[in-house]
This record gives sequence, structure tokens and C-alpha cells, in this order.
Amino acid sequence: MKKVYPLAFFICILFLIFYAIFAYTGIIFRAETLEEPIGSISGWCERVSSGIFREPMNAFSNIAFMVSGLFIFKILNSDKTNNENKFYGLNKISILYGTAVIFLGPGSMLMHGTHTEWGGWADNLSMMMFIIFPWLYNLKEMGRWSENRFIYSYFFIVIAYALARWFFGGRLGIGLDLFGLSIGLWIISEYLFRFWSTKVRWISGFVGFIVAFIFGITPFEIFSNFDNYWWVLLFWIPAIFSSNKSRTTRKYTPWFFLGTLSFLLAYAIWLQGQPYSPSWFTDSWCNPDSFIQPHAFWHYITAFSTWSFFLFLRTEKQI
Repeated sequence: MKKVYPLAFFICILFLIFYAIFAYTGIIFRAETLEEPIGSISGWCERVSSGIFREPMNAFSNIAFMVSGLFIFKILNSDKTNNENKFYGLNKISILYGTAVIFLGPGSMLMHGTHTEWGGWADNLSMMMFIIFPWLYNLKEMGRWSENRFIYSYFFIVIAYALARWFFGGRLGIGLDLFGLSIGLWIISEYLFRFWSTKVRWISGFVGFIVAFIFGITPFEIFSNFDNYWWVLLFWIPAIFSSNKSRTTRKYTPWFFLGTLSFLLAYAIWLQGQPYSPSWFTDSWCNPDSFIQPHAFWHYITAFSTWSFFLFLRTEKQI
């Protein structure tokens, strides 16, 4: 177990070396799409380069996720085992979280660096591997799942998503935005984790509508276009599986709120930093040839969010 941190560090370095080799030789670009030719402005503001990264700053900024994940492993590596908290010391769950954080880096780097369909697939997969972790872990705690059941459930969802995304595209062939849904499931399950009762359990799904509203989807829009938003029914997944009050408690200040607020800030930047969605922010900050790229800050800030949520989970204590 103590070799996890140096192994993770070695794998990160190895990935960067192999990326550079395959990019320098052109192998990695053989399936490059022609939608954004070299010299054009990408959908994320940066000018498309002929170098080893098609979007240099947007790609390179993903190292922030690797740094965050490596710091997580470094701390876990130096921890003493704590049977009351799975985010102290190295165990299956803490290793899985750290790995999911690190993989956000290579996943997104492959998308911004290569402009290939498979790079986009890797990017989406990396985001899913992170975002399903917290709500599934909450269900584990409230459903009294074993560690193995949690791990098996996690990889079942990841593999199913990977295959569906590869063969059927971003909406998985059924009109489902699993990433967006997972944000809602996380907040719903966190609400249940904090306020569980029999009554709260079954009304918790309505919290998802509040989350959707924050992200710009109103209840009127949902019910006016229910064919497109049928997945709101899945807001009750936490209620179905959270059959018991959690045996642990967490401290939400400051790390949960810092993680949430930093993610919302990053999301606002993500929405605005696109040249084909004109706004004051885009007009002011979308400079294709600048070293300062708005989308790169989405990466930096969300990397901080992953670190904040790790520290938040470390506050968990037995009741």
C-alpha cells in the first residue's frame, strides 16, 4: 500500500512522456477531427496549434488535477489507518478517490490536446469517474453497503457509461446527461446524509429540482419538455437506496462549501469562455493567442474543488 504514492507519481510522468512521444511523431493525431483545423479558434477560445497540444494552455492546465490527486495520495500515504474514516490512510475507497481525481487530468488533456473523438470520450469518462463517486459513496453509507458492493457498483456504472458513450454518444442513446444528473444526485444524497428521516427520504428528490434551477433548468421547462427531461425521475434514486440514517457525520464548514462555491465559479467560467457564445466575459477574456485562457481556469479551479471535497470527506466521524 505504501507504494501507491510513488506508483501514481510514476504513472503520471509516464503518461506525459508517452503523450509527448506519440504527439511528436504524429501518431496521436491520426484520428484528429477536421472540425477545428490548425490556426482556427477552438470552441474553448484558444487558437488551435500545430504543436504537441492542439490547445496548449487548455491541455497543459490539466496537470492541476494530477497535482491534486498526487497530493491526496501523499497525505494518505503518510496517514495512520483510521477505521472510522475511509479517507485516512490507504484503502480501496481512498485510493479510488485519488485515482479518479488524477484521471481527470489525462482524460481532459487527451481531449484538448488531440482534438480526436476518442480524446473527447476519455474526457467525458474521466469526469464521470469522479462525479459518480460522492453520491455513490453516500448511498453506500446510508444503504449499509459493504466496501466490495460499493466498488463493484462504481465500476459497473463506469464500464456501462464508457460503452454507451462510445457507441451511442454523449446522451447514451436515451437522452441522459449522466454528468448533470450526478451533480443533482450528489446534492440530494448529501441532503439525505445530513437530514435523514423517513419523511425526508421520500421528499429528497425534490432537492434535485432546486439543483436543476441553479444550473438554469426551471421546473416549467422540465415539465413542458418532459420527453427531454424524463431523467428527473432518477432524482429519487438516493431515496430508494438510502434505507438508513448514516452512522457517520461530517463537518460542512469550510471545505464542502469551498468546494461547492469554487465549482460553481468554475462552471460560470466554463459557460462563458466560449467564442461562439458571445458575452461580456467572452469578449473581454477570450483572446485566442493569450497564455491566459478562461477554460484553463475551469481546470485550475475544479482541481481545487477536488482537493476541497477530499478534505471535507476527511471530516467524517462515527456518531
